[in-house]
Formats: sequence, C-alpha cells, structure tokens
Amino acid sequence: MMEQSRSNSYLFGGNAPYVEEMYEAYLENPGSVPDTWRAYFDALQHVPAADGSDSRDVPHAPVIESFAQRAKANAFAVKASSTDLAIARKQVHVQSLIAAYRFLGSRWADLDPLKRTERPRIPELDPAFYDLTEADMDITFSATNTYFSTNENMTLRQILQALRETYCGTIGAEYMHITDPGEKRWWQERIEAIRSKPTYNAAEKKHILDRLTAAEGLERYLHTKFVGQKRFSLEGGESFIVSMDELVQRAGVKGVQEVVIGMAHRGRLNVLVNTLGKMPKDLFAEFDHTAPEDLPSGDVKYHQGFSSDITTAGGPVHLSLAFNPSHLEIVNPVAEGSVKARMDRRGDAKGLQVLPVIVHGDAAFAGQGVVMETLALAQTRGYYTGGTVHLVINNQIGFTTSDPRDTRSTLYCTDVVKMIEAPVLHVNGDDPEAVVLCTQLALDYRQQFNKDVVVDIVCFRKLGHNEQDTPSLTQPLMYKKIAVHPGTRKLYGEKLVAQGVLPESGPDDMVKEFRAAMDAGRHTRDPVLTNFKGKYAVDWSPFLHKKWTDAADTALPVAEFKRLAERITTIPSNFKLHPLVEKVIADRAAMGRGEINVDWGMGEHMAFASLVASGYPVRLSGEDSGRGTFTHRHAVLHDQNREKFDTGTYTPLQNVTDKQAPFVVIDSLLSEEAVLAFEFGYASSDPNTLVIWEAQFGDFVNGAQVVIDQFIASGEVKWGRANGLTMMLPHGYEGQGPEHSSARLERFMQLSADTNMQVVQPTTASQIFHLLRRQMVRAFRKPLVIMTPKSLLRNKDATSPMSEFTKGEFRTVIPELDASVDAGKVKRIIACSGKVYYDLVKKRAERKSHDVAIIRVEQLYPFPHKAFQAEVKKYANATEIVWCQDEPQNQGAWFFVQHYIHENMLEGQKLGYAGRPASASPAVGYAHLHQEQQIALLEQAFAKLKGFILTK
Repeated sequence: MMEQSRSNSYLFGGNAPYVEEMYEAYLENPGSVPDTWRAYFDALQHVPAADGSDSRDVPHAPVIESFAQRAKANAFAVKASSTDLAIARKQVHVQSLIAAYRFLGSRWADLDPLKRTERPRIPELDPAFYDLTEADMDITFSATNTYFSTNENMTLRQILQALRETYCGTIGAEYMHITDPGEKRWWQERIEAIRSKPTYNAAEKKHILDRLTAAEGLERYLHTKFVGQKRFSLEGGESFIVSMDELVQRAGVKGVQEVVIGMAHRGRLNVLVNTLGKMPKDLFAEFDHTAPEDLPSGDVKYHQGFSSDITTAGGPVHLSLAFNPSHLEIVNPVAEGSVKARMDRRGDAKGLQVLPVIVHGDAAFAGQGVVMETLALAQTRGYYTGGTVHLVINNQIGFTTSDPRDTRSTLYCTDVVKMIEAPVLHVNGDDPEAVVLCTQLALDYRQQFNKDVVVDIVCFRKLGHNEQDTPSLTQPLMYKKIAVHPGTRKLYGEKLVAQGVLPESGPDDMVKEFRAAMDAGRHTRDPVLTNFKGKYAVDWSPFLHKKWTDAADTALPVAEFKRLAERITTIPSNFKLHPLVEKVIADRAAMGRGEINVDWGMGEHMAFASLVASGYPVRLSGEDSGRGTFTHRHAVLHDQNREKFDTGTYTPLQNVTDKQAPFVVIDSLLSEEAVLAFEFGYASSDPNTLVIWEAQFGDFVNGAQVVIDQFIASGEVKWGRANGLTMMLPHGYEGQGPEHSSARLERFMQLSADTNMQVVQPTTASQIFHLLRRQMVRAFRKPLVIMTPKSLLRNKDATSPMSEFTKGEFRTVIPELDASVDAGKVKRIIACSGKVYYDLVKKRAERKSHDVAIIRVEQLYPFPHKAFQAEVKKYANATEIVWCQDEPQNQGAWFFVQHYIHENMLEGQKLGYAGRPASASPAVGYAHLHQEQQIALLEQAFAKLKGFILTK
C-alpha cells in the first residue's frame, strides 16, 4: 500500500531538482506548469521569506522545505530514500510522456490513406526515453491532468494506450501551441474523454455513406459523360463533402443563419451540387455549352459562385459560395469581407450568426502570401469575423507534379495558422467518421472561442491536376498505390455491412439511386429551399442593368450644409485637442459658416456627414485612414490627456444626427492585398454602404494588383457581380521618388472597358464632395478609382466656396475658368488631369500666353465625350490641342486619352504631347532632376509642337 502511495504521489520531498526546475517555470509563466503543480505553488505564494517579506518570487529553500514538510505530513509518507526518489522521478517522467504525446502525437498519427511513409522516429514518444520500462507498465500513476478516465489513477500501460488512441489514431490534433490554458483544457477534455473516437448510430452512419456516395457518384458520372473536360475532380477526397454537410447542418443547430464559403477549384462542382443543391441538369448544361450566355465575358464552371437556402434542424441556413478566379487563395479575404458585411447588417458583433468557411488546397495554403495576410486580420477590430473554419483538401501532391519537399518549408501545410494560434486537426480522409468528428469539434471551438480553426483532411487525388493530366509521368509510385485503392466510399460501405448497419447490397443500392437521380438531373440534396428569402437578404435588383449616367443630384441645401458642418466641428468640452488639430477644427467651423473656402479634408467630411445623415453607412479603411497619411483628414480625434484605449478618441462623423447610419474608419494592418480584397468582399454584399479603401501611397496598390485585375475590373463581366467599392489612391509628382509618386493610372486605364469602372482625378474640394456623394446617390454600382492628391490637400487654389456644395454636381470636365481668356483668340487648348493643372495656370501667367485655354478632364473613364467636345467647340480658331501630364509618356493617361481626344477634335486640329519622357521607373529619385523635368514639361506644353503629332 505504501509503495502504491509513493507511486501515486509526485509531491515527494526527495525530488528537489525537479521541484526547483518546475518552480522556475512557474515563476516565469504560471500557465506553463500542470494544474496540480500550479495549485501547489499558488499555495506557496505567501511562504514568508527570510527577511519576513511576502514576495511572489519565494526563495527556493522555503519552497523545497515546504515540499519536504508536506511529504512528511502525508499519512503514507516514509523516509526519503533512493527508492522514493526513483518513484517520484517516474511520476514526473509520466507527466512528461503525456505532454510529449499532446505536443508530438500527431506525427505518429495514421493520417495517410495511401500509407506511403513509415512512422518517423520520435524518441520523445517512446517510454524508454524517460527510463520507463516494461516493468513500470502496471504501476499506478497519477493522471489528474488528463481526461482519459474518471479515475485519477491509471497504470502506465493504460495511460500509454489512451495517449496513442487519442493522439496517434486517424486524428492528429495540434493545439498545444495555444497560450490560453482554458482553450488547451477544452481540447484535452473533448478529445481525451472519447479517445478521439466518435460514436454514431446507424442512421448517422447511413447518412455519412449517402454523402460519400453522392460525392463519388457525381465525379464518376461527369467523368464518363463529359470525357476529357476539366472539372478538378474531388475523387480521392470525397470525405470533404461529408465534412461540408456536417458543418452546415451543425452550424444551423448552433444558431448560424448564413455560411459564406470561399474555395478554389478542386471539388467546387461537387460542392455546388451536393452541398449547395445546384440542379445537376444546370451543371450538365454548362458542360454542354448550352447554358445562357448573358454576360459580356463569362467564366469557366469551376470559378462560378452560387447561393441557396438549406434546411437544418436549427432552421434555414443561407449558403453563399463566392465567385473566384484561378488565383486560388485570393478569395479568402473576399469571403471574409462578405461575412463582415452580413454581420454588420444583422448587428451580429460576435459573428455567431454568420460563419466563414474557407476551403484550401495543401500547396496553396502553404504557398500563397495572402493566406498569412488574411489570418492576420482575424482578431483585429475592423476585420473580425468571429473565427473562420478552414478545411484543407490535402491531396499530398500540391498542384501539378510537385514534390512535397518543394511545396513548403514546414512540416505541415497548415503550419502558417500557428501564427494566430489556431488549432489544427489532421484527419485521415479514409475515416469519414473521424472527419465528421473533427468537423464537429472545429465548429464547436469556433462558436465558443470565436477564433480560427483548421481541419486538414489528408486524402489523395485520383486523377491529375485536371482531367487532361497524367500524374503517373512524374509520380509513378504514388499513383500505383492510388490505382489499387478501392475508394473511401467502398471501404466505408464494407465497414457498415460488416457492422450490420446495412445489408450486403445496401452500398450498391445507394449508388444506383444516385445514378438514377443524375440521369434525371434531379437535386441530390432534398433540403434545398426554393423561393425562400431571409429577413436580412439584400435586394440588388435596383442596382442592376442600369444605363451609365454621369448625372446625379448631389448638392446640399445651404441650411443642411451649415447644420452638418456645425455638428462635425462641435467637440466635447472635456476633450483636449492637439493645438494643430484645434486649428483644423476651428477652420472647418469657419468653412461651415461660409467665412472661408472649404478645403479637401472638409469636403470629404461634408460628403461623409451628408451620406450617414441620409442613411448611407460609410466604411473607410487603410493604413492611415483615421488621421490621413498626409494628416489632412482627422476623422478620429485624440484627447491629449487620455490614452486612446481609455475613451481617448472622438469621431465627429459618428455624431452627426441622433439616427444616423454608421461611420466606420479603420487604421488597417500593413496589408494591401488582403485588406483591399476584404473591402471588395464587403462591398459585394452591401450595395448601400460607401466602402472605401485608401492606399497609404497610391503606388502601394500594386501589392494588390490581383484584386484589381480579377475582381474589381472584371467581376461584373465575368460573373455579373455589381460592386460599388471606392479606392482612394494618393497620386501626384511631388519629387518624392519612384515609390511615392504614381498610383499607376495607366494600369487602371488599360483595364477600363465595358463601362466596368470609373477612373477619376478630382482637383477641388467640391469635386471630391460631389464625387463621393454621386457614388451612392446614383442607382447603380460601379467600382470607383480616385487618384487623390497630396499637395492639393492644402493648396488654397484647390479649395471651393460653399456655393459649389449647395448647387451643382460632379463635373467630368472643368472648363477654362479665366475670364480674361478670349475664346475667339485661343490658338491652343491644353487638356490635362490632376495637379499639373495648377502648374500650367501659373506657367501661363508667367508667359502671358493669353491665347491658350486650359481645361481639366476630371473623369478619365468613362471618358466624357460630350462634355469634352463641348469645350473643344468653344475654341473654333484653335489649331492645336496638347495633352499635358506629370507622368512619363509611356505611363499616365496619354496612350489612352489620345484616341478619345482625337475623336472629339475639330477638322484640321493637331494633337501633341507634353510631359516627362518615357521611363522604366514611375518617377526619378533625385529632387533636382524632378524639378528639371517639371520645368521642361511645362515649357513643352506651351512650346511648338514636335515629336508625336496626331492630325484630325
């Protein structure tokens, strides 16, 4: 009895070195030691030190003395001896063995359906590593920090068996990298109590087989009916459909009402039919190329999105599969942005009603940088979506013919998620019951802790990357194993027959039933709801199929302008402003009273204030959006006497009226690609919110070029998806070098066609006011790209009188404003866009060139032909038109507007260019060279035409 007691107790006085080591760890981080040790050390917190003080860092001697005294007080304690010490050490080693399995057990898990690799050598998982031998297997040890049994004591043999069943079966759990002890205990309790083995009844098992049959059946049907056509088959990964089914159904029970899915190609057609309930006959029509082609461009089948409403035990759940291009993981932040919009619409701050589900391929998850950027958004205030469930279709080969050694530098393809401490469940795809269990655990964790979680379904890819590929050319041994693999459905069907759940013909009968449904083109999922419209569904019909128009009633009545101006310049009396900001607010108050002209920052504010007062929410994000990169905005004010975390900020635009729409301004993390895609996703789900992404410098937008190319510019013609996202890109040649000058206007111009978006370069405060209001007031939604200024933010010439806000509208072309210019005497028209206009006006005054008219093209696309032509016709005697720009000749708008200008020229007129010479770099880096170029291009604008000349 005494020997057993000693073996059960690791509070044994002779084990002083171990106690000291454990106590050091406790002092550094109490959560790093087991619960029992932490409770013990907590009790020692007030052991008096030698000097009588009561300090947290108790000297070691009193701790060890207290330890020894407690051991002596134990009814079963005996005098410390070498035997006692050995038993105590064994208990410690058992604890270490348990910890090792929790940390490393996944590496011994049975995860590969193809069983291609041997179990790696991991000494820490071998009892011998801790000097535990066969002779120790039947000794009873304490298991108080485990959940394997209700009995706190277990033999080493029982403990080892429980560890291997839990952590080395067909599920490999990784959660010990989480720092929160409560979350770690949650995982331990959930998986150790059942040894990672689910228990399902016969009906549940039949349903799993039904979903496997549907997943496999669709792929084989398509393979025989549409031979050779690309579809990115799911064969080998059919358990993914089982996971999706369980996720949707359990989410409904948990209170989720909307699920937004972002996924790439593999398995997409299967998800469309077997998860979202797309009619098979509609999919077949797309294969036969008989689907209606009502889009200017269209897209391939495996890029298409879809939405439907599914019945669950908890009520209807709306499913939305995001459209996405071949740029794989770029859909992730788009889907997250869509979720955020839906959460805001519902007032669902925690994200319990809207669930983001992102489906990854193994190579893409490890290789695409936007994955990391999107994960970094997860717990930030402006981009929080309540945690995402990530599902990985891990076919162990990547994309085409890659070797896993070349697809990543990490052990697992999912290791990137450890940066946000997301738990990962690796699971063998040939064990569909384990896949269901992992899905349940993942959703439950997400709903409880509102954090990301990953289910890595380790499977294989039966066919090539696409159906025209022959993978055995480069992976011969792997595909020999795949060739003889019977398939997950068959294996599981045989298992259910052996268990007596189904008769011997049961699995084959399911296959026949599914085949009949395919032949009839019927739904494979009965719970699809038709003609159902949820309470929070958005009606896009008012914004679709509308003819382009520049006109919009955007003026504000004088009284309303003054009222709004007063509200946004009234600051709480106990709020201490910085002296510089105090002057800004005072000036804005004067602008609101009409005493001085309105500057750019106030023009923006008045646009935002008028929109939220009218019921249009505004969402503005970027790396410096609260203050503005060039400190012009000051949308968020900071109390100089309080920290911002302690109610130290005040946002005037959130206090415009008592019943206003929300105004949200976000200083984003240092990301362009993920944040811009997130905002695109938000705007794609909410046409009634002015969604703005602002680049810190316009040049930085090139870090998000894939979002612009694949979504913003082409989303409508490919997918019929309208979107009103606004981009603000600071643009202007101020001598700040190649990375702080150009927002690459030429790229947006090159992408402009089919009236797909608006590219504008406003030059006055009233213009930005009317432009932002126009974006919401018009009854259609198009992306808006604004080349915003830098120096003009404080240029008095760019300010506007109140009258330009209380009447008028956005002017696509601003005519010559100098009354001294006689239209009949004008010989040359200079057309330009942006900041260079003010330089040209100054140059004209210096030269006294009164025979030159200068007009501004504020909207570069869609080009305002009627307005521009009207200005040209004013100057019947002008023989020359010069396009002048700051940008190099091969950049900027020149190559695109020259054709528009030529179309509107009068007979006999000549068109020339004035600007910087062609350059491989957007701008020079030397200030003196910049200034020389600026002087030269202004001279060229007024000099005799030379070089390229186009005649009408």
